[in-house]
Amino acid sequence: MSIIPASHSDLFDLPAVWHVATIGPSGEPHVSPVWADFDGTHIRFPHLEGRQKWRNLRADDRIALSATDPDSNERYLEVRGRVVGIEHAGAMELLDAQSQKYRGDDFPREDAQPLDKRISVAVSYTHLRAHETLRYLVCRRLLGKKRGGGGGGGGGG
Repeated sequence: MSIIPASHSDLFDLPAVWHVATIGPSGEPHVSPVWADFDGTHIRFPHLEGRQKWRNLRADDRIALSATDPDSNERYLEVRGRVVGIEHAGAMELLDAQSQKYRGDDFPREDAQPLDKRISVAVSYTHLRAHETLRYLVCRRLLGKKRGGGGGGGGGG
């Protein structure tokens, strides 16, 4: 199995919104945004039992995710793989950690109900595609930035 490229591993540290694509009951695609993390082995995202994405993944474990750098739409990561775990243990902790990253505080319990239906989904990836445009790379080099395009949505003229 390959690893997340170092050039794009920071997307899991940023408040980048991940789009998850699953396959619906009639073969139609279903895409929705999630918060995601990488634990060194699996991509994980919090979810709630009973929703369409959960029903789709229980019927067909194939999944695709993608995220775009919030500072530069010229850099993104695409992931394809399979769900290898749907777990209750640690689900609220993952949700709180993601809420801290994206919102700056724990996830409100009144919005997380029912708590006993909270899950974390673990994804094992089979395909990764890291993308950066040449413009992004040149601007990053010229500006001496480690990542992002200088906060201006692409990094220069």
